[in-house]
Amino acid sequence: MTPPFDIRHVRQAFGRAAASYASHAVLQKVVEDRLLERLEYLQTAPLRVIDLGCGPGRASGLLRKRWKQAQVIGMDLALPMLRQARRQGSWLRPLPRICADARALPLADASVDVLFSNLCIQWIDDLPALFDEFRRVLRPKGMLALSTFGPMTLHELRAAWAEVDRAPHVSRFADIQRVGDALLAAGFRDPVLDGEDFTLTYPDTMGLMRDLKAIGATNADSGRSRTLTGKSRLAAVAAAYEPFRRDGVLPATYEVIYAHAWGPEAGQPRRSRGVDIATFPVDQLKIRRRET
Repeated sequence: MTPPFDIRHVRQAFGRAAASYASHAVLQKVVEDRLLERLEYLQTAPLRVIDLGCGPGRASGLLRKRWKQAQVIGMDLALPMLRQARRQGSWLRPLPRICADARALPLADASVDVLFSNLCIQWIDDLPALFDEFRRVLRPKGMLALSTFGPMTLHELRAAWAEVDRAPHVSRFADIQRVGDALLAAGFRDPVLDGEDFTLTYPDTMGLMRDLKAIGATNADSGRSRTLTGKSRLAAVAAAYEPFRRDGVLPATYEVIYAHAWGPEAGQPRRSRGVDIATFPVDQLKIRRRET
């Protein structure tokens, strides 16, 4: 079965957008700041913090200022983004960076105190498997804080494209119920989720599309058309978008989902696909030798 998202395309798109991302990611910065506020719930200073999907590393830099004694690691799928993130460090105190896929984190079990991820996981469809991996690397009572886009994101652009052809042009994302269910299935404790809608405005459709390309948020649907979009079809999309115009501008809606949750206490079983997996320290393992 073909996965809904083409991860290779996601990596390439964000890699190409690395140099332009910071100057165009206005919404991403606002959401990032609101997600950072959730870290106030953390009672003790962490030792290791992962900024997953760090992009050019803005949050990594802020996390280092918040917890000066912690090891903050920037992690991203796109290597060019990590090159940009290097600026958040210095010669004396460089920012550790790892190029990795969120679905297979190169981290030991129970080795992370805070897993922070701003607008990254919407590109991964298998949330139960992803959250199983997050649960694996978090220490007992460690904190997961994430944001992601919901299904109403760019619904105007999706509707405009639907007037032109049947091919998918705007990626579809999981709703808040699905995110919450996946967190519980993975064994996270006390998850808190809420949503918020943002509306950006543009003078025309091409302005929106240029912004999306500049931050790497292009169509990653596996069933997308691989051919170039002609001027006539772009004009048709622009015409189909016009009924949404209000007060002289075109709206672009973004539905944002925030969530934070906690890793279960030591001794609690891990969960995989909603099924408990028994775990216990090796020194408690009793071995009975059979004599022959």
